[in-house]
Amino acid sequence: MAGRDLVSIVTVLAILGGTAGYLLSDHYSTADDTALSASAAESLPENVTETASIPVQPARRETVVLEQGSNLMAALTSTGVERNTAYSAIEALRDVYNPRKLRAGQKFELVYSADAQDSDDLLDVLSFQPDPETIVSVSRTDDGFDAATDKVELTPAENAASGTIQQSLFLAAENNGVPVPVLMEMIELYSYEVDFQRDIQPGDSFEVMYEQLNNDAGERVRYGDILYASMTLSGNEVRLYSYTDSNGDTDFYNQKGESYRRALMRTPINGARLSSGYGARRHPVLGYTKMHKGVDFAAPPGTPIFAAGNGTIARIGPFSSYGNYIRIRHNDSYSTAYAHMRGFAKGLHQGSRVKQGDVIGYVGATGRVTGPHLHYEILKDNVQVNPIKVRMPSGKKLKDKELERFIASANMRRKQYAELSLKNRKIASAD
Repeated sequence: MAGRDLVSIVTVLAILGGTAGYLLSDHYSTADDTALSASAAESLPENVTETASIPVQPARRETVVLEQGSNLMAALTSTGVERNTAYSAIEALRDVYNPRKLRAGQKFELVYSADAQDSDDLLDVLSFQPDPETIVSVSRTDDGFDAATDKVELTPAENAASGTIQQSLFLAAENNGVPVPVLMEMIELYSYEVDFQRDIQPGDSFEVMYEQLNNDAGERVRYGDILYASMTLSGNEVRLYSYTDSNGDTDFYNQKGESYRRALMRTPINGARLSSGYGARRHPVLGYTKMHKGVDFAAPPGTPIFAAGNGTIARIGPFSSYGNYIRIRHNDSYSTAYAHMRGFAKGLHQGSRVKQGDVIGYVGATGRVTGPHLHYEILKDNVQVNPIKVRMPSGKKLKDKELERFIASANMRRKQYAELSLKNRKIASAD
């Protein structure tokens, strides 16, 4: 009985081999067992053969660069991809990306199913990055090709800068390493209360902490949002903190937890010079004294003009001496008007809804003018008022538990800023 059991076990081991045989070899490892195993092996059917593992062929990869004056079809077929296959891949790509947007120098990664240089239809995947934040891929399926887009995951890192203004805010920011997009956001943020032509004096200062978004390689892809900013104008410091409330809404608040966003912006344009104020003046074209019922901002033609607040376009188009003109109705009391525009943003018409900060048009010189500028008016109860002096309706105020959460968040922001500033000073002194 014991002999039959031993033969059965040896037969199983001969068939299974590998790990099972190894695990049981300590218990059945005699000369008789070896003889039995050899006998069992000799009795295997002739059609049972020993197989060797077949090495997996690595996928062939290739990088192709779009040349000047070429197109994606030519780039793919130049690598040996059959024309019908290339056509199918490009047609699938159109579902997520317009091939006409491709520019010379764009790199494409091609993956083939096998290392076969002479095959025409083995393209499995085509992928490329049209911008640092997006990956576009076209992959072979049983039914042809499918296209998809994926966002590159970016990692935020905080950075800080500060400076004292001697000549202009722009020069002070540039000299202290503030990126232009961050400066523009800061100007827009403070434009609710600050007249950047009149309110800034030598000796004023600023602080700013902002996000920088990096890819997996640690390379900067773009700048993120401002987290904290401070401006000291004529000794008056205004600190602003980015805060997300319990409803998930993000806004900027001052030290008291009051929203700094007003119903209307005083200066709905960036980087412009106040060339004419509100009030009686000698008209530059007519030659006699006339009431100027708005303010003028001189700027290069094509400079974007923003909606000063949320509202509905009440009028758009040519309008007498105003030239190209837009009026936005914000509520029952307030409207704003924009004149002498070169053109309007696409898709706008009477009745269009706009949000504060939306581009509505571009600086021009239409109508009765001597040069390109924006004429800007604020109307209260259909009467023009001085945009520089009018008291804007304030935003919401945080209260109770929400205010407590904000104060804790603001204190954390200040601590972060202080630590980053100290780190930057140490790096600067080391250099």
